[in-house]
Amino acid sequence: MFNAPHFQDHDKAREYLEALRWGSDPVCSHCGTVGGHYATKRTGVWRCHSKECRKDFSVTTKTVMESSHIKLHIWLQAFALLTASKKGMSAHQLHRSLGVTYKSAWFMAHRIREAMRTGGLLPPMGSGGVVEVDETIIGKNSFAPKGRKKPGTPYRNIVMTLVERGGSARSFHIEMMDSYEVVPIIRENIKREATINTDQHAGYKWLGKEFAEHETVDHSKEEYARTEFTWGKDGPKTKKITTNTVEGYFSIFKRGMKGTYQHCSEKHLHRYLAEFDFRYSNRAALGVNDGERAALAIKGIEGKRLTYRLPR
Repeated sequence: MFNAPHFQDHDKAREYLEALRWGSDPVCSHCGTVGGHYATKRTGVWRCHSKECRKDFSVTTKTVMESSHIKLHIWLQAFALLTASKKGMSAHQLHRSLGVTYKSAWFMAHRIREAMRTGGLLPPMGSGGVVEVDETIIGKNSFAPKGRKKPGTPYRNIVMTLVERGGSARSFHIEMMDSYEVVPIIRENIKREATINTDQHAGYKWLGKEFAEHETVDHSKEEYARTEFTWGKDGPKTKKITTNTVEGYFSIFKRGMKGTYQHCSEKHLHRYLAEFDFRYSNRAALGVNDGERAALAIKGIEGKRLTYRLPR
């Protein structure tokens, strides 16, 4: 897996990252100037030629790898391992595989998850197809921390996921499973012409008025899928109503969280969700191989920093 030169040598890894991030000409990470640079005495460090800037930069400046003392080819190995492992890879396993300390492996894993996280406004899902929506509970029973609506009451983390059949997934950590939280998320992330499949939870009951169709399955009657036949101008058509696709996503997510990671605090849950969303949305069934998936994650490093200890 690691036979390529950029997995073996720090300088080759730097050249690979420069080509992947910049192409032929370095781009100043501070002001965005393209090609206006000159080399410094330090290998891989450039100085911006713009009079307003004049700052030094490298391929890791303003990325999740900035200020890291870990060699770049080790970083690339970590990206490859974490993006290729369907159910994730623990920091202990990274620590053993890469030969770095456990603390370094833990920080690397969280920075890579941050690179996987899709930021900004995303186009709505659906495009006239079917989007399945469901929720699950992750973690053991605990008590609601201070600041919650009802401190001291039983509390568990709720995750809601939207999965487009044959497409991508988006997961959200929500406070309560009610229409006040669910409906705004669905409105912002699903196109109005899409068909939505859910179970019969009360939080979804208003969706049929805003989208093309809203079909439900009744789990209380052990109904998990059904097929309906309709007649159109081109003859009979079949419509499959189920939430099995999103349930399949949850099966991978829970196996990873329970079997690989075993524990996740609430403040880090959104990054684990980003990790599983990324791998699912760039899976082999959609034509994305391991190398391409790792390259996509590496491209996500730009403009993101993750520091747990503020610099003095």
